[in-house]
Amino acid sequence: MLLDLSEEHKDHLAFLPRVNSSVVAEFGRIAVEFLRRGANPKIYEGAARKLNVSSDTVQHGVEGLIYLLTESSKLMISELDFQDSVFVLGFSEELNKLLLQLYLDNRKEIRTILSELAPDLPSYHSLEWRLDVQLASRSLRQQIKPSVTIKLHLNQNGDRNTKVLQTDPATLMHLVQQLEQALEEMKTNHCRRVVRSIK
Repeated sequence: MLLDLSEEHKDHLAFLPRVNSSVVAEFGRIAVEFLRRGANPKIYEGAARKLNVSSDTVQHGVEGLIYLLTESSKLMISELDFQDSVFVLGFSEELNKLLLQLYLDNRKEIRTILSELAPDLPSYHSLEWRLDVQLASRSLRQQIKPSVTIKLHLNQNGDRNTKVLQTDPATLMHLVQQLEQALEEMKTNHCRRVVRSIK
């Protein structure tokens, strides 16, 4: 699977061939440090002074490198696919090898950092439901008004919380159809490839 880099990312990475390999290696270290601890504008300013360029240029170069490394790590692309993705950028052979080595050295750590940043979403525990039907009221003697009450129990961070939902049967049927359609979509080859690359 090849990375699809936008023109903006290609522009950000276009700065890398203009500097020597030790600077690119330092940018790689800064990129991983950025993922660990967040941005540090002082590092960009110091590097910009040494290279006689604007701090924005350095920041864009590091951000382009961050994007390249994180997307490659997320998709767990192979060495060959990474080389092919970078080859499109038109870099020298030495720079391509350096970027590949940066990717191989840091992909496990980047995946660990990205997994820690992922939100902890609630998971399903159990479900209770009840069907209520209003047959008549004071103003309408013959009325049928059904409603479905759902009590959804969820787990999140070891805690259990409850959500109570109420809907009419038509909306519930539409929801069921949409969920069944999503499950069918998950059986397609495209979705299987996406899920495989996420894991």
